[in-house]
Amino acid sequence: MNDTINFLGQNIQMIYILILSIFVGVEVIGKVPSVLHTPLMSGANAIHGVVIVGSIIVMLNADAENYLLLSLGFVAVVLGTLNVVGGFVVTDRMLEFFKKKK
Repeated sequence: MNDTINFLGQNIQMIYILILSIFVGVEVIGKVPSVLHTPLMSGANAIHGVVIVGSIIVMLNADAENYLLLSLGFVAVVLGTLNVVGGFVVTDRMLEFFKKKK
């Protein structure tokens, strides 16, 4: 319990930034018209490439015996890749609506 309190005390600024970013994200998404939700979310999914790069960096710096960190990194790479591919698929499908029919 003391370790948790010490961790929170040492990282209180990061916790504040996390909470503030949650509130800002909710406000930004809440103000977007429903017509634009699909392109906004597909773009946000494409940004998950950062998650893929970050998880690969974490996996490269992990010890070979740390199976928990390696497995979490692997899961992050797989889920981030699925999210990126899904974002591009949704964007491509959305753009098909705007093409002229022959």
